[in-house]
Parts: sequence; C-alpha cells; structure tokens
Amino acid sequence: MTIALITGANKGIGFETARQLAERGATVLIGARDPHRGRAATEKLAAEGADTRFVQLDVTDAGSIAAAADRIDSEFGRLDILVNNAGIPGRLDGDGAPSSTSPDTLREVFETNVFAPVAVTNAVLPLLRRADAARIVNTSSEVGSMTMAADPAGPLWPMAALTYPTSKTALTMITLMYAKELRDTAIKVNAANPGYCATDFNGNTGFRTAAQGAEPVVHLATLPADGPTGQFWGYRWGAEDGAEYGSLPW
Repeated sequence: MTIALITGANKGIGFETARQLAERGATVLIGARDPHRGRAATEKLAAEGADTRFVQLDVTDAGSIAAAADRIDSEFGRLDILVNNAGIPGRLDGDGAPSSTSPDTLREVFETNVFAPVAVTNAVLPLLRRADAARIVNTSSEVGSMTMAADPAGPLWPMAALTYPTSKTALTMITLMYAKELRDTAIKVNAANPGYCATDFNGNTGFRTAAQGAEPVVHLATLPADGPTGQFWGYRWGAEDGAEYGSLPW
C-alpha cells in the first residue's frame, strides 16, 4: 500500500493529483486547511472508489503540520509520497511591478509557497525515510525559471513581478538542495511544472485542464528506482496539446 500526502488537495491540480494517484492504487491523504472543503473533496473521491482520508493541514501553522505528521505516524507509520502542492498567487500592490511591491506582500507569498514546503517536508521526512523508496514532488512553475525569465526572445520576458515568480524560483532551488542532501538514499526529490492550467488560482484562464496539470506531478511521484532526482520537469512552454514533457531550464 502506497501512502501519499498532498497539500492543498481540495481543489484544482492538487485534487486531480489525488484522483490520479488513487487511480494507481495509492491511499491518498487529502491535506486541506478548510475542514469543510477538505472533507467534501475526500468524500467526492471516495464516491469514485478512491481510498482517501482527510487530513486537516494548514501549511503555514506549525501546530497543524506537527499534528498531521503525528497522525500519519500513528495510522501508517510511514509516508511514501509527499506532494507539496499548496500555494497562493499573492495580491498585487499597485501595478504589481517590483518597485510597487511591499516586503509584507512578498513575505505573505513566501510564507505559503516557500517556507511551508520546507516546514512540511522536514516534519514528515522521518516518515519518508521509513518508506522503501519515497518521492517528494514540489509543484513549481516555469515562471520561476531564471533562464527563461532572462531571455529577451522568450515568452516570459515581459513579466516583471516579484511575488509569485520569485517564490517558485526559490522552491525549485529548495528542491535541488533536498535532492542533494538525500542523494545517497532511495528518496527522490523533484519539482514539477504543471503548466498554465485553468483553475481558481488564475480565474480559470489557463489553456490546460487541472487533470493535465496533475500529470507531470503524478509522473514524478511514481518514478521507478532508476528515475531522476533533483530535476525541474514537466510541460515545455508552448506545448498546448499537453504532449511535450521534459526537463526545464532553471
């Protein structure tokens, strides 16, 4: 039995990741801050035949993280998959330009998108170490790629914003650092790029579905023993048909 914890799993890409992992036979722990939404998502998947459990988890609250880790330890004794999916786009100050962005706004986004994955990962790492071959997947984004952002001929060149892009840059680097620390273990740590998906996150403006966005996350969460670690992997920019995956530039 594979035990998977997904943060922010009550909707969007997190929910579809839960569905696809459950379809592969995993017992999926639906991590959600809001109990009502978390239980509703869990019940919806259970009605489809999935083995799901709701775990109340506010990724910005140390007590909530500790309680979730203790529950997983008590009920299962280990964790096979961790998907750090919870994230926020952040509010815009003024026109959203770097010079208009306050440190408080930046701090708010980093609390959820950067500090929280570190806190959750550290809390459950002892459980991941008990698994035969655990997988950690951080849901990142191509907008955090410094290479792509610095290319004047590339599609991300017009973007000049601090909050969300820089948080994903940091998360991708965090992924690499954990992969380096755990390189002599069976644990693999990778960052996934779901691409631009239609979810509540962006007002449903994306050209991919949430289910398509979950595909690279699930791929990395179920890598074989000879799979990569320390990779930024997922949809390549412009592959709107969802057919082109690969390693992405940092």
